[in-house]
Amino acid sequence: MLTYIVLLGPPGAGKGTQSKVMANELNLPHISTGDIFRENIKNGTPLGRLADTFISKGQLVPDDVTIAMLRERFTQSDCKNGTILDGFPRTPTQADELEILLNSLGGRVNLVLFITAPVESLIERLAGRWTCKAGGHIFHESFNPPKKKGVCDIDGSELFQRDDDKAETVLNRIEIYKKQTSPLIQYYTERGLLVEINGFESIEKVSAQVMAAVQEAKNSQP
Repeated sequence: MLTYIVLLGPPGAGKGTQSKVMANELNLPHISTGDIFRENIKNGTPLGRLADTFISKGQLVPDDVTIAMLRERFTQSDCKNGTILDGFPRTPTQADELEILLNSLGGRVNLVLFITAPVESLIERLAGRWTCKAGGHIFHESFNPPKKKGVCDIDGSELFQRDDDKAETVLNRIEIYKKQTSPLIQYYTERGLLVEINGFESIEKVSAQVMAAVQEAKNSQP
C-alpha cells in the first residue's frame, strides 16, 4: 500500500523537524516543493527553466508546472512506497490536482497532518533567530543563545537578524498562511483525512502524536 502524507502547519510549527522524524521512521522521502524548484533550476531541466521564468519575476509557479515536477519526482525509486509532501497543496484546487496525479500512480492521500501552535510561541520560535554574517550559523535568543551577545561562537563574526525573522514580519507571515490555508484545512477535514497535532509540546511528544496518527491511518485502511 502506497503511503502519501501531506504536512501542513504555519511557519515555526515544527514541520521540518517532524518531517525528518517521519522520513526516518517510515522510510519515506520528505518532498518539499521549494526543494524541487531549486533542484530543477540548478540542474537546468526544461521544467526548471520554465519555473525560473516565473520565480525570477516574483510570480508564483503555475500549478501545471508544479504538478509536472511532482510527477517526475514521484516516479523516482525512493518514492516507490510513497512520500511525505510539504508545501503542496496550498489550495483546494491544488489538492484536487494532486489527487488526480496520485490516482494515476495508483495512490491517494492517506493522511493530512496539521501541526499547530499558539501564535505567541510561533513568534518566539522564529523572531528570536540571529544569523552570523560570515558563515550563516544560526543562533536563538532563547533556545541557542551565543556565548557573547551579537557574536558568532563559531567564527566570531557579527550576528544580524534577517527581515524574515523580525517579529512584525513573522506575524504577517503567520496571518497570511492562516488566511491562505483555511479553505484547504476545511477541504481535508470534510474528507476525514485531517488530524490536528499540538505542536506546542516537546519534540518527542509531538513526534509521538504524529506517529500515533500515522499508525491509526494505516489501521483504518482497507
